[in-house]
Amino acid sequence: MTQACRRLVKIITRTAACAAAVFLSLVGPVLAQDVTITTSDNGLTVTGRIVSYDGELLQLDSPHGLLTLRYDDVTCTGEDCPDRDNFVPLVRLSGAARMADVMIPALIEAFARGEGLTAVSEREDADHLSIALLDDTDDMQAQFTLRLSNTDEGFADLIAFEADVVMAVREVRAEEAERAALVGLGDITDPSQARIVGFDALVPIVDPGLGLRHLSLRDITRAFRGEVTNWQEIGGPDLNMNLHLGPQSDGQWQFFVDQYLGDGELVDTVVRHASASETSAAVAASTGGLGLVPYGETANSQAVALRDACGFTAVPQTVNMKTQDYALTEPLFLYLPDRRHPAIIRSFLKFLRSPQAQLVVRRAGFVDQGAVPIPLDAQGQRFANAIAQAQGDIGLDDLQRMVSVLTPMTRLSISFRFLETEEVLDAPSRSNLLALGQAIRDGRYDGQSLMFIGFGAADEGDDVSADPSLLRAEAVKAALINVLGDLPEDVTVDTVAFGAALPMGCDDTPWGRQRNNRVELWVDQR
Repeated sequence: MTQACRRLVKIITRTAACAAAVFLSLVGPVLAQDVTITTSDNGLTVTGRIVSYDGELLQLDSPHGLLTLRYDDVTCTGEDCPDRDNFVPLVRLSGAARMADVMIPALIEAFARGEGLTAVSEREDADHLSIALLDDTDDMQAQFTLRLSNTDEGFADLIAFEADVVMAVREVRAEEAERAALVGLGDITDPSQARIVGFDALVPIVDPGLGLRHLSLRDITRAFRGEVTNWQEIGGPDLNMNLHLGPQSDGQWQFFVDQYLGDGELVDTVVRHASASETSAAVAASTGGLGLVPYGETANSQAVALRDACGFTAVPQTVNMKTQDYALTEPLFLYLPDRRHPAIIRSFLKFLRSPQAQLVVRRAGFVDQGAVPIPLDAQGQRFANAIAQAQGDIGLDDLQRMVSVLTPMTRLSISFRFLETEEVLDAPSRSNLLALGQAIRDGRYDGQSLMFIGFGAADEGDDVSADPSLLRAEAVKAALINVLGDLPEDVTVDTVAFGAALPMGCDDTPWGRQRNNRVELWVDQR
């Protein structure tokens, strides 16, 4: 038995309620037993399984649906009844092993240090990790358990009340959100229930012998649909394509399928591998190999950039992932049910937006949400593309006007994009908005002038009074004010729009238009 385990045993034996919580979380929530609740005022009795308890309110999954009761007003009978006097919050996380393996435990440990607590970890097996937060007398203040599986399993556990938080490397699917709502978990697509903790990305990799340095996203999707089977069809050598992906259940590959294959289906000749490292090795050893692996997992294969038909090139660099200018960027989500959480859990969720948490995300090998400056002189390629594309209504006069406005300013790595309806911010943008609001409250932009700059596709119209790119910028400003209530007196926020003057991609694909229909955040620190 390890020292950490012995310490846990010592603590658990002192608190029977903690023992039950740890036991249930590690050996599986399927062992949870029904309890009987009797109200003190009228003696009504109901039986069901406890879904959550925050020290005050108890949620019960009963034959009558999900019930929320004040625990002090009821009598509870059964082995799983919470101990009123020795309550320890238990948080069960389930989902993507890529998040659960390093990043989430590191965030929990950093949070514990900030609260003056000690995090004691114990890995029950390869798929289960328990982290106890202890005070200086070794009393347990909270218990986190992590089930390392995949995004599909995480949502299944949440909907079955066997998890409190989903770790997801893709957005929730419509059918998953519908099932969650049906069982009383609320709208888990709402910003209050979907928390982005960082970013990852998928990187196209090829057989190094091909000598390729870039591919178009369109050709990659055509290949994985089976519409292209030989490299010669897209300008390469006369070699058959050999396609490789990670395990079918991994949310990262599902992200690619959901976002970019559209109505098409993944061709059945794709070879599946058990891990990213095996996928990379297979592509490197395969003549004519093509695959997708997570950021940082390219190994001996050849990573390639994304280039579209208009010549715009995007590489999976940190800044391009922060701005969402790299199309295969994946937000890393925590999804939570609509319920009140214990105070220490609410503190942990707030901690996730702090600069300290962003540092932990970076050290874990992912891309954090912290805003970084992008000086004008570091954007030469963007402006070169703009000049090359300038024609018709977008002439050099428009570019000169844009440059005159932007020259004294610095772009921040916070961008805002909309769903296809053009009315609702997408999930990363909603998270960016909340993070920006918190940074303003914290005084990080005191004395500065912020500007939301709208850009758009080339075919959005000429009527300046209804310029869609300006409307988007004004919509983001209005959303920020709605988050803050009122702007601080020493922070100014303005809007301006330049339409199609600074394109990021071709307008002939949905993802190209989404790259172009954006609002950027710039700051004037003079």
